[in-house]
Formats: sequence, structure tokens, C-alpha cells
Amino acid sequence: MPCFHVIEGPVGAGKTTFANKLGQELRTPPLILDAWFVTLFRPDRPDRGLWEWYAARKQRCIDQITDVAQGLLGTDHDAIVELGLLQRESRKNYYARLNDIGAAYVVHVLDAPMPERLARVRKRNIEKGESYAMEVTDAIFATASEMWEPPDAAECVGRDIRFVDIP
Repeated sequence: MPCFHVIEGPVGAGKTTFANKLGQELRTPPLILDAWFVTLFRPDRPDRGLWEWYAARKQRCIDQITDVAQGLLGTDHDAIVELGLLQRESRKNYYARLNDIGAAYVVHVLDAPMPERLARVRKRNIEKGESYAMEVTDAIFATASEMWEPPDAAECVGRDIRFVDIP
């Protein structure tokens, strides 16, 4: 039975790299929020009110990504989504959405110590390799890192949540 593979974790944890590897293994393209967001909305980014602007567009991307992913399930393919659901409540709402559409899902959670993640992000900013979608400044890194709420015991109950160790 095909399922959603939901990949979550803080900025710099290795989510996109993991999603790309999983996509190769499962022979399905990963649907990565940052890539969609940059393509669709980056040219219109305002100088002020960034977080409010971002939140509305992020939700539209998540909605469209979920529709595409649901379409993959309908063709008997797994779907891989990386959506930047940093807070427990947003993940809880997404799980409810997946339950409503009757989708089986696995949540892959990646994390790493903050200094390691910051070093990865700085390196990615310079190299602009496969996992690069946009510049992540130290200030944005700090803000996003503060927002990250790892899954707690209550979130894990009744769900297939897998904590992934990245070497």
C-alpha cells in the first residue's frame, strides 16, 4: 500500500538530502516545500512583513504539494513530502488531514546539534549544491531553530514516527 513519507526536522538537519535519497530508493520524486516556495514566490518577496507574507504562501504550497502527493498515491506510488512543519500543532493538523484523506503515513524526523546544523547551513549557502534552495542567514536560522518543537511522547502515540540518525 503506498504511503506518505513526511520528513520533518529543524533547518540544517539534512531533510532535503534524506528526501532525495529516499526518493531514489522508492523511485518517486520528493516534494520539498523550499524548492516550490522559491520557484513560485521568491521573486515577490517583500522587504517588510516577511513572516506574515511567508506564512500565507507556505500554506498554499503545502496544500498544492499535498494534492500532488495524493495524486501519486492514487497511481500506486509512495509520496515524499518535506513541509517545514516545525511546531507540533502544525504537524498534528497535517496528520489529521492525512487521516481525513485515508492516507497511510510515516514520519521521518531528523535532527542534529545546533552548531552542526549551523555549520551545514553556512556551507550550503556557500556551495549552493543539490540541497540549496535559498540563502538562510544566521538570523533566519536562529528564528527557525527557536520554532522547532521535536515530537514528544504524545505526538508519537499511535503514529509511525521514525527518528533518523544522519552520520
